[in-house]
Amino acid sequence: MDIVSLGPGSRDHLTPQALSALRAAEVVVGYQTYLELIDDLLVGKEIVSGAMRKEVERCGKAIDLALAGRRVALVSSGDAGIYGMAGLVFDLCRKRGLRVLDAEAGARADSDGDTDTDTDTDREERLRLSVIPGVAAFNAAASLLGAPLMHDFAAISLSDHLTPWEQIEKRLDAAAAADFVLALYNPRSKARPDLLGRALDIVRRHRAPATPVGILHKAMRDGQRRLLVRLDQVPLVEVDMQSVLLIGNSRTYTWGDWMITPRGYLDKYES
Repeated sequence: MDIVSLGPGSRDHLTPQALSALRAAEVVVGYQTYLELIDDLLVGKEIVSGAMRKEVERCGKAIDLALAGRRVALVSSGDAGIYGMAGLVFDLCRKRGLRVLDAEAGARADSDGDTDTDTDTDREERLRLSVIPGVAAFNAAASLLGAPLMHDFAAISLSDHLTPWEQIEKRLDAAAAADFVLALYNPRSKARPDLLGRALDIVRRHRAPATPVGILHKAMRDGQRRLLVRLDQVPLVEVDMQSVLLIGNSRTYTWGDWMITPRGYLDKYES
C-alpha cells in the first residue's frame, strides 16, 4: 500500500515516485475532490472515494484492500505526512495490531532472495507500506511569495475539529512570542468564520501592525489568488479553507511584490 502525496494538485508538482505509485495501483482511495485532480490517471482502476470527515472509513477500507492482496494507493493532498492521511493509517494499523513493514525495504529483501518463517496467518496481518512525500501547501505558498520561510517557522492548523481551540491558542501564542514565521492552515471555514480573527488577535500581541502577511488561495492550482498585505489589514472575507497564510517574523520584509525573511547571511559575512 502506498500513501501518495499529490502536492498542490498540478501535474508539474507531482513527484515521479508518486506518479509511479498511482500508475501501479489497482485501487485508488481518496477524498473525491483530490481524486478529481488526477482523474486522467484513474482510467481502468477501481476507485474508492468519499466525502470530508469520512477519513477513518476511507483509510480503513484502504488497509482492508491491501491486506486482501490488492495494490492500493491512498491519496492525500499536499504532503500526506503534514495534516494528511499518513498518521491516521499508522494509528489504525497500531489499533488493529498489524505488522507494518517498509514497502521499499521489503521489496529489496525479496529481490535479494530473503525469506522469513511467518505462518500464513501472520502474512494475512502484515502490511507493506510506503509514505510518498509531496510538496506541502506551505512550500507551494512560500515559493509563490518569494522567500518567507528562510528562517525558523511553525505550521499551525486553526481547525478545532480535532484539536481543542484552547490548545491551538496556546501554540499560537507561544510561536508568535518566540518570533517564528507562522504558516496557518485551515484558517477560515463557513462553520467557524471567527477563528482566524481570533488567531490574528493573538499574533498581534507580539507582532508589529506592518508585519508582512502572504495569503495564497489554491496555490499552484486553477483559481490561484495571491495577496500580500500587512498584519493589520488582513481581509478575512477573502480567506477560506483552501488558503494558507504566511505571517512574517520581526525581520520579514517586502520588496516589490515579494515577501522575504532574511536568513542572516549578510549580517554574518558583510558586516
